[in-house]
Amino acid sequence: MRSVALKDRVPLGPKGPLGVLVDPMTWRAAPYLLVSGAFGIGWFIVLSMAVPISLTLAVVWVGVPLMMATVLMWRGGAMLERRLMYAAFRVKIADPYRPRPERGLGAHLRWLLADSATWQDLGYLLMLLPLGLVEAAVSIVLWSATVMLLIQPVLTSLWAATGLYTDLTIDNWPGTFVAAFFGALLLVLSAYLVRGMGWLHGTLAVVLLGGSEEERLRASRARGIDAAEAERRRIERDLHDGAQQRLLSVAVDLGRAQSKFDTEPEAARMLIAQAHAGTKAAIAELRNLARGIHPAILSDRGLDAALSGLAARAPVRVDVSVELAERPPAAVESIAYFIVAETLANMAKHAAATEAAVTVVRDHRGVVVDVWDNGIGGALVSPGGGLSGLADRAATIDGVLVLHSPLGGPTLVRAELPCEW
Repeated sequence: MRSVALKDRVPLGPKGPLGVLVDPMTWRAAPYLLVSGAFGIGWFIVLSMAVPISLTLAVVWVGVPLMMATVLMWRGGAMLERRLMYAAFRVKIADPYRPRPERGLGAHLRWLLADSATWQDLGYLLMLLPLGLVEAAVSIVLWSATVMLLIQPVLTSLWAATGLYTDLTIDNWPGTFVAAFFGALLLVLSAYLVRGMGWLHGTLAVVLLGGSEEERLRASRARGIDAAEAERRRIERDLHDGAQQRLLSVAVDLGRAQSKFDTEPEAARMLIAQAHAGTKAAIAELRNLARGIHPAILSDRGLDAALSGLAARAPVRVDVSVELAERPPAAVESIAYFIVAETLANMAKHAAATEAAVTVVRDHRGVVVDVWDNGIGGALVSPGGGLSGLADRAATIDGVLVLHSPLGGPTLVRAELPCEW
């Protein structure tokens, strides 16, 4: 997909003390912040040893493969951190690296060392040491103090029952309940601080792990080129395997009919009829191919009519709602149409759905396309797959495709297509 912009960062949290306490985001972020210091220490030790050693040995070429392995190692660590960012803070950060070359040691070295994302990964992993230590220290102090204050009634009860007394036990009930009250306040404060530290960490992760804006634009252009090339190959394949073969068969039939016209007029008429049927079939295939490139109804009547036509041809009932006061640019209309077409085709093949819905609305960023079905779910965005191709189409205009498809369903494919009227 693409990296998420800073405005899409994890929010500071829901309003109200109860909201921040029951929000799962708080309790997903808390464990990561507790151990982030250990991550920082571990990466600092590993990198402070591996980088100088590989650089020193590089002068005699022994260190070149070691340096490549070191760079790949910290890239792998950065990729793991991107996944942890989503698990802990629900921050989606795509891997921003340039495409890997097919062969050549020199090409691989340039691929690794000339990519600015490589050095931003290193900067992030080194930043984990001070940032992680601060996060872990604050988290440990806050949660330890909170727990000790909240369990004072339990400690006092144990002291009253057993006579065991520690320096952490309050020996009178009024003080115990006052401590528990302040523990509850500190619990709320700790939850807010966890969300605040999570927001800061997620923002820094996006800046460093998401790559530069130039890299994102380069990646978007590359994906657009790849998508256009794949589309060109598909059109060539469809022409070669479909209409071209039919027209070749028509030419052969007409040639045979011409040779039999005087001697076997009845056979010639049959061949001409066969050529006529083949011509109509070829015209139908060319029409379908042209519709696949850009349907005429989309140009003439817009998204609402084009999507309604797709829904009418779907094997299940599809509700269509298009709420656009004005027609968006042609590129946005085309991408939205093909996203819906491919998604409905995938639904018919794999989802076992009985109903679906398509919604197209305008928001402050552009056009949002939602395709929902009540099928079995479990859809994935895999390299080379149909959904990956749709993400590439969206990326040509810096759009994003989001998939939500848990096992058992339902499935929601959302495309956010920025544009200006």
